[in-house]
Amino acid sequence: MRENLYQPFEIEYKRMDRFPARDFRNNYFTLIYIAEGTGQQYTNDHGFNYRKGNLFLITPEDRYSFTIETITQFFLLHFNNAYVTTKANADHDWVQRMEFILQNASHRPGCILKNKADKPLVATLIESIVKEHADQQLYHNKVIQQIVNALIIIVARNIALKLPKNVKENTGEPVLDILQYIQQHIFETEKLKTAHISRQLNISPHYLGRYFKKQTGETLQQYIASYKLRMVENRLLHTDMRIGEIAVELCFTDESHLNRAFKKIKGMSPTAYRKKFLPEIVK
Repeated sequence: MRENLYQPFEIEYKRMDRFPARDFRNNYFTLIYIAEGTGQQYTNDHGFNYRKGNLFLITPEDRYSFTIETITQFFLLHFNNAYVTTKANADHDWVQRMEFILQNASHRPGCILKNKADKPLVATLIESIVKEHADQQLYHNKVIQQIVNALIIIVARNIALKLPKNVKENTGEPVLDILQYIQQHIFETEKLKTAHISRQLNISPHYLGRYFKKQTGETLQQYIASYKLRMVENRLLHTDMRIGEIAVELCFTDESHLNRAFKKIKGMSPTAYRKKFLPEIVK
């Protein structure tokens, strides 16, 4: 069942002993926080045992459901692209944070909080949202909006820890700095060269390559290429940009270069990919 969202973001707080027996599939993003309870969370037919303090990100492509073992208190934050666009008008960095969420969600179950220090912070932010929502004091909507912004930024930070297949919760700061640098400069080809990255981060080019491969299981250029293709995929499914426009934005040599790179990974051209999957997204 696919549902739509009619506000930039909406908040729900539900105490349940049984989750509706159907797969949900929405046209928006949902953050789901477990305030109390245990059970199983399913995303796209994969399961995860949840408990208090877990936070899940559901993307528009995901099917999800829950099997509740003990009574569970769910906090749900739904937000859509209209909310992202509104924030982008005031803060270009917001687009990059949201871009990161769109591209790096794994479409599998599991708590997205990989940074232990963020777990109590998220709990406090959500408690504050619930209290403001319940008390309805002066300017409560503005206060809630600012807390929501902070929560989504923390989500983006934690997804940064999750994407490369070998990055663990205790991974050191240097690799996270490299990932953040690549995300910030993904539209600037010259700044993504190994020599430039090594100068900016004060790491020798030889050590940078070996260190990144050891920490992530990918070379720098493999990571950059796969990250760009995920951005291409998102634009194909979530925007009306033409293939040539996407190629220019993401610094491919030309449309043919983008077509070749995309087909090598996905087994079809960007146009064929959009035709195949876009109808499923908009049903």
